Amino acid sequence: MIKRILEEKIVHRLFQNKAIIIYGARQVGKTTLVKQITSRFDHVIWFNADELETRELFEAQNLSLFKTFIKDGYIIVIDEAQRIKNIGLSAKLIIDHFPKSQLIITGSSVIDLANEINEPLTGRKFEYTLYPISFEEMSLHHGVFEEHKNLENRLVYGYYPEIVMNPHDAKRRLKELTGSYLYKDILELNKIKKSDKITKLLQTLAYQTGDLIKFNEVAQNVGLDKETVENYIDLLEKTFVVYKLASFGKNPRNEIRKSRKIYFYDLGIRNAVINNFMPMSSRMNEIGKLWENFIITERRKYLSYHEIYVNSYFWRNYNKQEVDYIEERDGKIYAYEIKWNPRKKIKYPKSFLENYPEAELKTITPENYIEFITQI
Repeated sequence: MIKRILEEKIVHRLFQNKAIIIYGARQVGKTTLVKQITSRFDHVIWFNADELETRELFEAQNLSLFKTFIKDGYIIVIDEAQRIKNIGLSAKLIIDHFPKSQLIITGSSVIDLANEINEPLTGRKFEYTLYPISFEEMSLHHGVFEEHKNLENRLVYGYYPEIVMNPHDAKRRLKELTGSYLYKDILELNKIKKSDKITKLLQTLAYQTGDLIKFNEVAQNVGLDKETVENYIDLLEKTFVVYKLASFGKNPRNEIRKSRKIYFYDLGIRNAVINNFMPMSSRMNEIGKLWENFIITERRKYLSYHEIYVNSYFWRNYNKQEVDYIEERDGKIYAYEIKWNPRKKIKYPKSFLENYPEAELKTITPENYIEFITQI
């Protein structure tokens, strides 16, 4: 069993009369994590919102029925709660009337779940996001050097738990994962029928990983209008398939400020979408993109799990000069170039250095990346 960093952090927050909300894509291990946490306790009631009976129970918001099934002092788990209408009101009822209990809610989509719970549970919840397994978690599991040896394999097959645990069957399982689970909430919750368009959109985004996204060009390639493409990307982000990185700038005359880059939460998913599982030695034309996606995503996991709060960006000007990754942290600017080849000479854009002379500069390569994405 690979221990997740969030386990002890969540255990520390139990029984404070607040709900624990755990977001994350399907199959990243939310259910396994909650089972590990609740295995320490004797009284646990588990509800699976993929089952009709569970949805009917909580949508009824009947306190008498709740009292029939729920006992005070128990841990109450509602798994995949985004499928329950008005789940926030039901959660508030449980917190109000079972003060000695602990409510744990998991959801693979923030499309509906976050909207449903934010107002009813304002000030009465702790929220966490569980990602695919991180480099740091694997390093804690079997050692930093062992995980470093697997680096190129992770750039191809990613970190979904099922893939990590079954490396010899990774290709088939990734294809099944992208086919069976990846679009489930997007298609069902939003009544989208054009799954082929979602696939074509993901393929287009995969090829443009780390590039400046031009929504008009993407729309033309996919065969949809620009507004629909933007809506679909928003849905993909809210179901933890991809995420956007905004551009940084305080000088509107020469800096691009409204552009976006898009990265995948997991490179195995990215590579499965385009059916490319070639080793890194055969993919030198895109190794820079994969490395950049890997580092920024692992950094994102690290910051989230250790509750380090930053604003993350990239920087680019109209002369196409660029800095790969920017963090604004405690009022200070940190600029990072992310390069696969550690011997490549790095020269930061003169315009950036003039506009932000106080910025701290660093290059992230395979020789020094570990300290950037772990606390080890």
